[in-house]
Amino acid sequence: MDLLKLREQYRSGKRYKYIYFWGHVEKQPSIITKSCFSQWYPSHFEVDNIYYPTAEHYMMAEKARLFGDEEILSKILTANSPGLAKSLGRQVKGFIPDIWDAHCFNIVINGNFAKFSQNPKLTDFILSTKQRILVEASPVDKIWGIGLSMDDPNIDNPLMWRGKNLLGFALMNVRQQLQEKL
Repeated sequence: MDLLKLREQYRSGKRYKYIYFWGHVEKQPSIITKSCFSQWYPSHFEVDNIYYPTAEHYMMAEKARLFGDEEILSKILTANSPGLAKSLGRQVKGFIPDIWDAHCFNIVINGNFAKFSQNPKLTDFILSTKQRILVEASPVDKIWGIGLSMDDPNIDNPLMWRGKNLLGFALMNVRQQLQEKL
């Protein structure tokens, strides 16, 4: 599923159930909620024996690797917060937007597959969403989110979304991979 297909199906009358998320802070840390879908959610995992405290760290590390910036890569891997990792990711030398655009979606899928597959409670949670459309209801992010807040009257209409919802679609891809492993 992607935004074009979702919009096409919406135009033809098909309706889906959505799960909207935005933010990474749990109200009760012992209970998994939709905040686990955030790139900033604290849930460590390893890929190729490298530790990542969040999916944001993984994404920014892969950005540095893609462009061969070893200095920034080492700083990202030791960053004490996802915000710092993101800030460092913006400093990657040799960054070329078209190259990043061609790789970033699969990078986010790979990082989130590691995150959700290595943490059984997260695996259970994402699988519990069944076939619902996962939507990052970020009013400020028009790439990874939809550019609308959860209380926007147009939120249930993908024709009105201002953003691409790449994070939501990446997570749905992860969910499908996990379902296929069952």
